[in-house]
Amino acid sequence: MSVPIRDAATVMLIRDALDEQGHPSIEVCMLRRNLASEFVAGAYVFPGGSVDPEDRGRAAEALCRGRTDAEASEILGIDSGGLAFWVAALRECFEEAGVMLAQRRDDAHPDHGALLDTGEPDTARRFAAYRRAVNAGTTRLLDVCRQEDLVLAADHVHYVSHWITPEVAPKRYDTRFFITAAPPGQVASHDDGETIATIWVQPGEALARNTAGDIELLPPTISNLKTIESFRSTDEVMAWARQVTDVPTVLPIVLIEDGHLLILRPGDSGYEEALADRLASGPGFHDDLSDAARAAWGPRANTA
Repeated sequence: MSVPIRDAATVMLIRDALDEQGHPSIEVCMLRRNLASEFVAGAYVFPGGSVDPEDRGRAAEALCRGRTDAEASEILGIDSGGLAFWVAALRECFEEAGVMLAQRRDDAHPDHGALLDTGEPDTARRFAAYRRAVNAGTTRLLDVCRQEDLVLAADHVHYVSHWITPEVAPKRYDTRFFITAAPPGQVASHDDGETIATIWVQPGEALARNTAGDIELLPPTISNLKTIESFRSTDEVMAWARQVTDVPTVLPIVLIEDGHLLILRPGDSGYEEALADRLASGPGFHDDLSDAARAAWGPRANTA
């Protein structure tokens, strides 16, 4: 049977760093999925998840600064509802990484225009309590914004990548990837629920550790890390991200070839033929792919 596709959003949090030679570089925040997770257990991922109903609608839109739903929808190439992906990315960033990209609503506030700073101990404790409540479902991110007189900094978050989970995966997502600079006055940390570890790592190092088998990465994660690997500062990354347009949709095709799992992406040799064959064969799982192959959309998948 066909697996339903859920809208999702993921955000790459980056910060400035130095490489082993002392040269300017960047690091990205990665969280390890709980080993008991039903989907991609143990993989290192960017903060993200499904777009929830609370992320949609006028209430959420009213708490976003710097981007309207019409503008967001045009960027994503959809008719409406685009801003919900930004809201979901910001919400998941707070839930999973403890980082809230928000600003004071009041123009007269001394911190107006600056991203939220939770460095002061009382503020840190207050927002840690908010995070626990949001994760427990006893309050919502939008409620936190109202209580603290905050607006979500949607204009600080930029859309850079679009992946749809292949048909053979046990769960499927239509995921929009975003990128933003981590606010200097906040500390990222895993939630000890969905995620169990936090690392800040240079993109090239993460890729090397995945190749060596030290950490496990998903194909979309690998692709996005490769995209930002050459940048040497957050300013460089954000300048690039602000100029990104016409983001292609990546719908991988998973095949078994000579007993090995093969993932084809747009532009790869044989992709168009494989896609046409899949479309002709109709929706649902395929007999040529075992349960093990379907589960392999995740850590250790061959992205050749």
